[in-house]
Amino acid sequence: MDLNSIKTFEIGNKRSFRKKVWSTLDVRYSERKGISFVFNISLSILIFLNTIAIILNTIPDLSQNYHTVFRDFEYFSVAVFLVEYLLRLWSCVEARGFSHPFYGRVRFLFSFWGIVDLLAIAPFFLSAFATDFAFIRMLRLLRILRLFRMSRYFHAFRIIKNVLNSKRDELILAFSFIFFLIIFSSSLMYYIEHPVQPKNFSSIPASLWWGVNTMTTVGYGDIYPITLAGKILGAFVAISGISLFALPAGIIASGFNEHIRGYKNEQGKVKCPYCQAEYFLAEKGKHIH
Repeated sequence: MDLNSIKTFEIGNKRSFRKKVWSTLDVRYSERKGISFVFNISLSILIFLNTIAIILNTIPDLSQNYHTVFRDFEYFSVAVFLVEYLLRLWSCVEARGFSHPFYGRVRFLFSFWGIVDLLAIAPFFLSAFATDFAFIRMLRLLRILRLFRMSRYFHAFRIIKNVLNSKRDELILAFSFIFFLIIFSSSLMYYIEHPVQPKNFSSIPASLWWGVNTMTTVGYGDIYPITLAGKILGAFVAISGISLFALPAGIIASGFNEHIRGYKNEQGKVKCPYCQAEYFLAEKGKHIH
């Protein structure tokens, strides 16, 4: 075997190993078995435990009595996340869109999931240069967003994802109406109430707090109209809020109904809400997961 053949063999083995690492780390390539499934499930459990630890660490008694436990668990978690992040950065060139050895990795660094992974470990190292990084440490909670990628394994998550995707346009339209009404009513209320309540309705952004409270029927009572015109507008906004906020709930409910029962396409087939496979109703009994 000549030198070129040896180099080619070594490069091939390196790429094969790197591809295996990427397929293990990436949820899209993993199945419900093997090391990839075990790794991603274990990582999700660690992310969930980190979230619980962050929540419990805000309780003064627990934070004081179990400070060493929380600290050691943080060291362990950061070490795992750091190794995983470096492995992803090294093996991402095996994925479509990141194939370039330099620019592909740069693209991965600034991708959404790359930033989420970085924020999972950055607060730990930034805290070494300052005593209080409470706000930055909260960014670690973004790591829990990776749990949504586990929808590949869980039917419930998959249905939620499919419902939101299929009803995306309707939901955007409904929330656009809600946003428009909040802006319009808050602006109008500002011009009505500002002359008599300059502190409470000091600006339109300040009036938005009243608009959100009224439309969601929360009604904290810290800001409320006292003029007749303001009360009439407030009543109209409260009634409209009940109607408009019922729209997203109805849209999502109909989406769940469609995906759980299966929906027909133009050919008369039914699409499975779990695996998205198409089949005729007569063959439904044969379609078993």
